[in-house]
Amino acid sequence: MELRPPADIHERVVLVDRDDRQVGTAPKLAVHVDGQLHRAFSVFVFDSAGNTLLQRRAAGKYHSAGLWSNTCCGHPRPGEPSGAAAHRRLREEMGFDCGLRPTLSFVYRRDLENGLIEHELDRVFVGQFDGTPVPNPDEVDDWRWVDLGVVATDMIANPQLYSAWFPIALPKLCATGLPEVRGRVVRRTG
Repeated sequence: MELRPPADIHERVVLVDRDDRQVGTAPKLAVHVDGQLHRAFSVFVFDSAGNTLLQRRAAGKYHSAGLWSNTCCGHPRPGEPSGAAAHRRLREEMGFDCGLRPTLSFVYRRDLENGLIEHELDRVFVGQFDGTPVPNPDEVDDWRWVDLGVVATDMIANPQLYSAWFPIALPKLCATGLPEVRGRVVRRTG
């Protein structure tokens, strides 16, 4: 299947230094080609039983297509706070919204398929939702609620099935001691 460029190919993302000081903006696709450090966010939504909502990225996405990942992710637009962007993408990707709270941030760099590079300062948000998502088929091919222990075991056994940022973010999130993840151990895989 041929991957399509993102619908928002000309959308600009915020370039930052390692201390999250804005140093400019650039088109999203160009940033992923050049590997420039930019702002991003990852959302992890849990149900009241402590399961996390995963999505499988749509097969037509320009990177990480068909891979399992956290509930949603994206980039704040210039002038848009990361929290507002997280709510926007949760609605756009998964068809619902819920309360979100910031938990941590980290910087990572990973080479992706097609010569693309993820180099992000990723802010992680956590929320709770007990309903049924209504995902956008342009964004999401599948979804499931999963126990963290099950996903951690599978992520270690089958890393090729998961997005590049997911095995970095999940252990960091579990180390925070949040009620949603308390008592669950996830080993870091890279």
